[in-house]
Amino acid sequence: MGAAKVYIVDRIETMPGRAREFVDRYLAEYVPGAVGRGMTLAQVLVAPPLWFDDRSNTVTVTWELDGPAAWWEMTWKGRPDPELGRWWAGVEHLIARRTRESAAAAADLEVLADV
Repeated sequence: MGAAKVYIVDRIETMPGRAREFVDRYLAEYVPGAVGRGMTLAQVLVAPPLWFDDRSNTVTVTWELDGPAAWWEMTWKGRPDPELGRWWAGVEHLIARRTRESAAAAADLEVLADV
């Protein structure tokens, strides 16, 4: 049986009419570096499910990591990388607000807490 998964959930509320551009740039520019940090892209959801020209969309990106060790490895690769900050600064005009959360399946919490 594989390690309990840790999920990273990014939620980005885009500026009105900018969701498609944000998603295109995220996939082309951000995803390759994240994969290099050990993350596996699980899904990219856009709500509501249509591109608005005059309203905001919420983009929810879910990443998978193979347990807490992979989470720490991703974290320590990303924190000192100045390119990440530059990338987010370069798309700042597309974003109204963003959050990032770490999560796990309820059934895996006991396993993940046993360190």
